[in-house]
Amino acid sequence: MDVSRLSTRAIMLRTGAALVPALLAATYCFGYGVIVNLAVTVSAGIAMEAGWVWVRFRKLDAVKDASTPVTCALIAIAVPPALHPGILVFAAGMAVILAKQLYGGIGKNVFNPAMVGYAAALVAFPAHFADWDALTGATALDVFGFRGGATVAEVWRQPAFGIVGARGFEIVNAAALAGGLYLCATRIANWRMPVAVLGALGACAVIGYDNGSSASLGSPLFHWFSGGTMIAAFFIATDPVTAPSSARAQWIFGVAIGVLIYCIRSFGGYPDGIAFAVLLANLAAPALDKMMLRP
Repeated sequence: MDVSRLSTRAIMLRTGAALVPALLAATYCFGYGVIVNLAVTVSAGIAMEAGWVWVRFRKLDAVKDASTPVTCALIAIAVPPALHPGILVFAAGMAVILAKQLYGGIGKNVFNPAMVGYAAALVAFPAHFADWDALTGATALDVFGFRGGATVAEVWRQPAFGIVGARGFEIVNAAALAGGLYLCATRIANWRMPVAVLGALGACAVIGYDNGSSASLGSPLFHWFSGGTMIAAFFIATDPVTAPSSARAQWIFGVAIGVLIYCIRSFGGYPDGIAFAVLLANLAAPALDKMMLRP
């Protein structure tokens, strides 16, 4: 497929279709609150973007590119199911208005809009994200990061863990992997960055894994199939606007995200840290391109 001949709308629609398996898996594992998130964020995001571009330009062409529904769908699957509607609207607004439109619209933003929306909501309303853990039982990344002196075998007996990763999240990650492979196979997504993200995360996990002692930081499979790893690797890191354009820079960009995810998970104060890893890498993307494209 010659992606260069596809319109932005066509690319976004294919990306949205590839995300559907992960959304269905999340709904199956965590309930219909995921669908509520999706309905609120997408409707709020479209409404705010339409209002913004109409006030500024008196036309709605910018809304037709279908990028906002994809951005909002990524927020919907990243946040706790059935999150307070006001927080969902806030996250969508931060993504669409602050991270996208204030930079000039699609193609001009520096930071991934979905990750800006998610990170803003997480920082502004941490208690609501903590309530998700309190109501459903702490996620595997929470338990693993704050397990005290327990070994891997001891901590794995807790209900937060599944077969190879976090219970529920491993199914969502498997579904996101399937959708991501479709994106790479059709060249909608560049394969280098997912390989770099997963490879760097896995390499760090190998270094920090010691067959399960109390000091072990988790196996590669645990890190790949917990949290939002596959969504980050295939749907977020591959954003062509906020990622580097040169091949060498893309490798460095993906490796940086993988290493940052591992470090935040293992040594930071947030259980996952994907949003912060991506945003930091976004900040470095222009410099990476400049350095790699230098004669």
